[in-house]
Amino acid sequence: MPYLKLQTNQPIAPQAAPAILKALSRGVAEALEKSENYVMIALDAAKPMFFAGNDTPAAYVELKSLALPEERTTAFSERLCGLIEEQIGVGKERIYIEFAAPARHMWGWNGRTF
Repeated sequence: MPYLKLQTNQPIAPQAAPAILKALSRGVAEALEKSENYVMIALDAAKPMFFAGNDTPAAYVELKSLALPEERTTAFSERLCGLIEEQIGVGKERIYIEFAAPARHMWGWNGRTF
């Protein structure tokens, strides 16, 4: 049920993508204390992107999860920014993160909703 989408203007070599996806998947599962069996990660690289008036490395991240605790978003931001900086070299000050916690009936899986 956790879904993370990472969009960046950084190019990602095809051979590097699996390791990046795995690190993000593991990091999201650990941060949210959820099974990695339900974590989905999407990586959208080499996108035209401007942030603060320039096109130096930047990233936009969406993290959606059921029952996402608002009081932990600062910790999630710190962890995700660290992972992204480590994995693709985008500085923490060049990353925006959108957190969302949809209602259970608005999240489908396996032909039903949660």
